[in-house]
Amino acid sequence: MRIITLNANGIRAAARKGFFDWLGRQRADVVCIQETKAQEHQLTDPAFRPAFMNTCVYHDAEKKGYSGVAIYSKKEPDRVRAGIGWEEFDREGRWLQFDFGNTSIVSLYLPSGTSRDERQQFKYRCMDFLKPKLEEWARSGRDWIICGDWNIAHTEIDLKNWKSNQKNSGFLPEERAWMDEVFGPVGLHDAFRRVEPRPEQYTWWSNRGQAWDNNVGWRIDYHVTSAGPADNAGRARIYKDRRFSDHAPLILDYDGDL
Repeated sequence: MRIITLNANGIRAAARKGFFDWLGRQRADVVCIQETKAQEHQLTDPAFRPAFMNTCVYHDAEKKGYSGVAIYSKKEPDRVRAGIGWEEFDREGRWLQFDFGNTSIVSLYLPSGTSRDERQQFKYRCMDFLKPKLEEWARSGRDWIICGDWNIAHTEIDLKNWKSNQKNSGFLPEERAWMDEVFGPVGLHDAFRRVEPRPEQYTWWSNRGQAWDNNVGWRIDYHVTSAGPADNAGRARIYKDRRFSDHAPLILDYDGDL
């Protein structure tokens, strides 16, 4: 089973850069997209519902041109859940869930706090809201694969300039401690790191300067999983041959099928 996640930074922009042509050659079973930045009525071109996928669902933000998530799947899900049941979070289009038997696959877009303190405080509220739910799901007996842009680099190995970013959103001590909890007592796992321990494996690069050319990046996109999928994680890679966004597609193969 192959699952791809990408923060598209605008699904229409990614399409113009050849994302769907590339995607059609990847043999993905499920694709999770974040930051679609579009309303569904703006996505009438058939490209946005690829013929090689059976089910394509978008969960838009109320604000136009902002946030939004999507999932494409070869197999029809048993259940689709748009939103997590918290209005402040859901109106920004940040959670979409497909259930297949005993497996739940999620496209998640956690907020960034880089623009202003108000957004950082909202990010903390999201973290507080999610933590007990993540703990419940980790112990539920279901297989969970929560893909997406978590907007946090967990450890020093996960960004190039960690020393100079310790006071910046995305690498704050409080954020990193929360990820310690998620990958510790909460009981979830960083599936990518299960199979790829090497440094300088990044999924996002600033558009400023020569960050991409010099690989001055951050790893803020994840497959966060319960124990079963983590144990079944196989090949992992970050696709960087072409650029569809300021993020790169993160691809993981898991043993077994949906």
